[in-house]
Amino acid sequence: MKSRSLAGREVSAIGLGAMPLSMNNDRVYPTRDEAIATVHAALDAGVTLIDTADIYAPTWDAIGHNEEIVAEALRTWEGDAAGVFVTTKGGITRSEGEKWGRDGSLAYLRSAVERSLRVLGVEQIELYQYHRPDRWMVYGEIMQNLKSLQDEGKIRAIGISNASVEEIDIAVEVLGEGNLASVQNEFSPRHPGSIDELRHCASLGIAFLPWSPLGGTGGGARTVGDRFSAFADVASERGVSPQQVVLAWELALADTVIPIPGARRAASITDSAAAADLDLSGDEVERLSYSVGIDPQ
Repeated sequence: MKSRSLAGREVSAIGLGAMPLSMNNDRVYPTRDEAIATVHAALDAGVTLIDTADIYAPTWDAIGHNEEIVAEALRTWEGDAAGVFVTTKGGITRSEGEKWGRDGSLAYLRSAVERSLRVLGVEQIELYQYHRPDRWMVYGEIMQNLKSLQDEGKIRAIGISNASVEEIDIAVEVLGEGNLASVQNEFSPRHPGSIDELRHCASLGIAFLPWSPLGGTGGGARTVGDRFSAFADVASERGVSPQQVVLAWELALADTVIPIPGARRAASITDSAAAADLDLSGDEVERLSYSVGIDPQ
């Protein structure tokens, strides 16, 4: 598996988005054993980056469900899990009656981080990403709250998710140059709108982690070749799946891009992991970019 840099560490160029194991648009979930087998398949394929979050759970009263699966999978994997990089997220609230909200206060984030530490069974979170902006708070103050938790030693590196170019710049200003480790935004052929954030991160040397890089958990990933024929055409020419072509295209957009495709079946993440070894030509990247409305220049 080829590698890329994230928070000062080398991780696999393709990560695993663990969310579908606990929460997806179909509301169809694997058994615990199937979920753990999917994580094991990712690790067996060379994946060393796993993305989770505290609110990834089938119901509001099962917060930490996804983190529990990841932790158990790492404990039971027969390989050496010491080099596996687990990143989690917080800042979204979920309460009785499936009431959703956002909270960027220091008190809430500290409680969320401490809960994730317990569930993951670690002394420090490698990378903690602020999940979604709390629009009732000044973004810079939220970044300062995360910095406080970093100073306390609870988290090693800080990332943000669902952020605009302006919010990326605010985070850099508060945390200091070189101290924003990652930005995790939705990006795929179906949702190319984060290309500005992707390129801004590339210019700053910040890792960009596309979530739903294949188009989402409600069938978008399964039908990406049907809906975007250019990717299916290149896949046919190369003898690979359209999903591999999508991920290889994203990797080719910048060396700071690390896609984290979700999976709830072992076969899915095994196929996705192979995209790290698919080198597209410049002409192919240009052709695919134009097909989804992106100027490759």
